[in-house]
Amino acid sequence: MSLVLGGFFIFISASMGLLVKDGASFGSVAGNQALLGLLGGLMSMVILSKINYKDWKKYSFYLFIASIVLTALVFIPQIGLEHNGAKRWILLGSFSFQPSELLKLGSVLYAAAFFAGIKDRITTVRWGLLPLVGILAVVGAVILKQPDIGTYLVIFVAVLSMFLIAGGKWRHILAIVVISAIGFVFLVYQKPYLAERIEVFINPYSDPTGSGWQIRQALISIGSGGIFGKGFGQSIQKFSFLPEPIGDSVFAVAAEEFGFVGGLTIITAFFLFLWRGFHIAKNVPDKFGGLLALGIVIIITFQSFINIASMLGVFPLTGVPLFFISHGGTAMFFALSGVGIVLNISRHCKLS
Repeated sequence: MSLVLGGFFIFISASMGLLVKDGASFGSVAGNQALLGLLGGLMSMVILSKINYKDWKKYSFYLFIASIVLTALVFIPQIGLEHNGAKRWILLGSFSFQPSELLKLGSVLYAAAFFAGIKDRITTVRWGLLPLVGILAVVGAVILKQPDIGTYLVIFVAVLSMFLIAGGKWRHILAIVVISAIGFVFLVYQKPYLAERIEVFINPYSDPTGSGWQIRQALISIGSGGIFGKGFGQSIQKFSFLPEPIGDSVFAVAAEEFGFVGGLTIITAFFLFLWRGFHIAKNVPDKFGGLLALGIVIIITFQSFINIASMLGVFPLTGVPLFFISHGGTAMFFALSGVGIVLNISRHCKLS
């Protein structure tokens, strides 16, 4: 709740930058975030916190397939919405919906049910390695074609972590990582924008007015915040210099306004969220509940840390939002839905 409420105020401040370009945009963007993300997400969290998490196990496969099909709909011209060369949204009247957010939840639900169901057979190639490759391949087929490397990386790490905790062999994980690394190198050669991001990550000044502009402006924004920041609403970078101030770059706005202390507070909050989630997963009486809690918490925290790291220049830009803070009603809704499931899981275990 601290991340959600604090994040909404940060989002409102970052949204003020839209007033410079289009006064009407502020209301529509803030309204979508408040209605679908904040209000809808909190309602979903409360409802799902009261549904026994074990009930999700028998529907996990169907939810996974449904999320795959829904994500694939973005490629249909009459349904999918394209923005900046990416096909990641479904247009529903005046609202846009990003189905890959549902796919994150569907992937960890099915992975938790499958890995818990096969038990010790997870160490075999037939029941462990091949199904894992199958899950990652199916998800990759619809996500990488959009393209959305950041979202796939988040799902990849979450499912792989669940596989390891469930008892999977290290050599199977190593094999997948090596194959994936080779595949990524191939993608870099095929997609020029990926090569640009890698180059900018290594040297932000290689293209200071082009592909390196965002990271340079983010570092200026974070650095100008100093120790305690300029104060709420006082960011200068969000008005005309910082790209995507309500999206990828929202952490830079927060750091400019609240300084090193504010940025560290956000990072600490996510670490506490991660620690508590692991604590819940460890104390669940059944394997399915533990793996599900683990997967949801990793999805939320790993993606958030990637976003923050990319703004600090210690990780390549991926375009994934900062959960609970960045613009994206769909992301907020499904993140809070996942939190609701974890809350229900916590009710079934003794915690200290």
